[in-house]
Amino acid sequence: MPKNSKVTQREHSNEHVTESVADLLALEEPVDYKQSILNVAGEAGGKQKVAEEELDVEDRPAWNSKLQYILAQIGFSVGLGNIWRFPYLCQKNGGGAYLVPYLVLLIIIGIPLFFLELAVGQRIRRGSIGVWHYVCPRLGGIGFSSCIVCLFVGLYYNVIIGWSIFYFFKSFQYPLPWSECPVVRNGTTTVELECEKSSATTYFWYREALDISNSISESGGLNWKMTLCLLVAWSIVGMAVVKGIQSSGKVMYFSSLFPYVVLACFLVRGLLLRGAVDGILHMFTPKLDKMLDPQVWREAATQVFFALGLGFGGVIAFSSYNKQDNNCHFDAALVSFINFFTSVLATLVVFAVLGFKANIMNEKCVVENAEKILGYLNSNVLSRDLIPPHVNFSHLTTKDYAEMYNVIMTVKEDRFLALGLDPCLLEEELDKSVQGTGLAFIAFTEAMTHFPASPFWSVMFFLMLINLGLGSMIGTMAGITTPIIDTFKVPKEMFTVGCCVFAFFVGLLFVQRSGNYFVTMFDDYSATLPLTVIVILENIAVAWIYGTKKFMQELTEMLGFQPYRFYFYMWKFVSPLCMAVLTTASIIQLGVTPPGYSAWIKEEAAERYLYFPNWAMALLIVLIAVATLPIPVVFILRHFHLLSDGSNTLSVSYKKGRMMKDISNLEENDETRFILSKVPSEAPSPMPTHRSYLGPGSTSTLETSGNPNGRYGSGYLLASTPESEL
Repeated sequence: MPKNSKVTQREHSNEHVTESVADLLALEEPVDYKQSILNVAGEAGGKQKVAEEELDVEDRPAWNSKLQYILAQIGFSVGLGNIWRFPYLCQKNGGGAYLVPYLVLLIIIGIPLFFLELAVGQRIRRGSIGVWHYVCPRLGGIGFSSCIVCLFVGLYYNVIIGWSIFYFFKSFQYPLPWSECPVVRNGTTTVELECEKSSATTYFWYREALDISNSISESGGLNWKMTLCLLVAWSIVGMAVVKGIQSSGKVMYFSSLFPYVVLACFLVRGLLLRGAVDGILHMFTPKLDKMLDPQVWREAATQVFFALGLGFGGVIAFSSYNKQDNNCHFDAALVSFINFFTSVLATLVVFAVLGFKANIMNEKCVVENAEKILGYLNSNVLSRDLIPPHVNFSHLTTKDYAEMYNVIMTVKEDRFLALGLDPCLLEEELDKSVQGTGLAFIAFTEAMTHFPASPFWSVMFFLMLINLGLGSMIGTMAGITTPIIDTFKVPKEMFTVGCCVFAFFVGLLFVQRSGNYFVTMFDDYSATLPLTVIVILENIAVAWIYGTKKFMQELTEMLGFQPYRFYFYMWKFVSPLCMAVLTTASIIQLGVTPPGYSAWIKEEAAERYLYFPNWAMALLIVLIAVATLPIPVVFILRHFHLLSDGSNTLSVSYKKGRMMKDISNLEENDETRFILSKVPSEAPSPMPTHRSYLGPGSTSTLETSGNPNGRYGSGYLLASTPESEL
């Protein structure tokens, strides 16, 4: 080694030696490529191959097939919201006209942001924590926030699976237990008063299933039936995810496909029911004036946002197990439109069944009011001259009743209200909006009691809900476990089981008698605002900090073709603007509308809207704060260098014969030139090799190739750090 080299000059110095990588490379003897663990290739034009080799050497699980991966993404994105949220929004916001804003927002917000998450997960091959640390270390808190939101959602989402399990086992009897009101025998046989005031299905849901208290402040203790169902739900989820994608991937074949079989069966059966066409026509009759309502567009944007599972980290986690050359652009479009198709299919099924139920309820209304009219005729309150001659009370149609009702209302105008007659309009019955648990556990269950072979259809329906929930829970758990395992290298099986046990015990909050009110709180407030903040920061991190052009160039090299320029403008301008508007609207909505919930009052046998008490409001604020807190905390810590972002410290080892050199704490002027290498005994680097892409056709003077003699390829690579380019 020359005497005037920096290394020689500092050999006898007491100063801490920090040698530049360039000096070490310049003074190193030529390397025997075949004998050394370190291989260096001097050919140009192989930049894409270098990146792929660096990433492929990692000991990371992979999907068994492309079909398994697609089913996993579909299972995660298609959930309970497609069944009980989308049909309600469609009915509320203009019927068929609602599909127009939904499709527009799906194209300008949904697909671009879904594609973005798929692309970063596949390129960087890490969970949400690793991905956003790599893209922008100061915004590394995005990944931690995603994990927290996944935890909040998983806590209450599995409770809904528990409810479905309860109804599933109750369905194996005829007649169904919610088809009739229970009878109380206290000397005399009477119908349960709470059930008589409401309905059999409503009573079964609130009293038999939930045994609900009158308010969120009345705990009432644990509901042991639902506690057992929650334990079963977490056991199923734990077994499905304990081995990572090796176990969950196999589950997806059934959990993702079975709901479509059930929906198809329900659609065929529903279309054969009397009144099904009435429900479908009512559903898709467009109310074009609704398209000008800003509230409709806000709700459509929110539904697009949540339907695809953006911001949870599950999309990124699943995509990170893909091969580098997978066409994630095609995947984004395919999964998005399958999601939309599923929502429309579910809407057809729901309103075919609800149309049948509306006809049943309308006929029941006609019979009850016809009996009232007969009573008035027998007591001479009404004259028989008011009844049209062709009306036959033994076979009274809805058309005959409507004619009779109009005559009586016209003649007895001054005393008509005292008669207490209902118009029994089919439109009014169809307009009764139901969503969420009200649709699944009350309206739909009531309709199924009128089906021939009702237990079979009930078993199928609730098994479908269990599978829809399970698919979403697998993705939610992946959003928690994958980034933590990637970042902190904890044992997969132990950590997954620990998460399930922890979540079960925390989930006992939701199986109290007041638990349904906590489910409402978490569903409405714990995820909505934090997720919109997470996704807009994801968009900004990629498009404005990492750089849209740079990201597009990386996609071009990764996919083998250049994505449409459409995505450039969506990521750069349109999607951030739309997300900012949505975030602002969500904050305004939260401020204008005091948070509350629908409480079931036992004495009144009816729902009443109540506001959350002060302690519940404090809990709500804590939920939102905890979910978003990691973002500013990580930003502040890294901005003031209280937390290392990895840009100024790099530990690299390379081996030649018996010589081992460790290089750390590079000088600032050497940051843009460093070595990335691994030896067989070392774990893979938590970050993949990052390069500055110069565009297609560009060349590099120094590239790497994998070492054929070792498990992990190692090589020298001159590149700039991700942090130095931000």
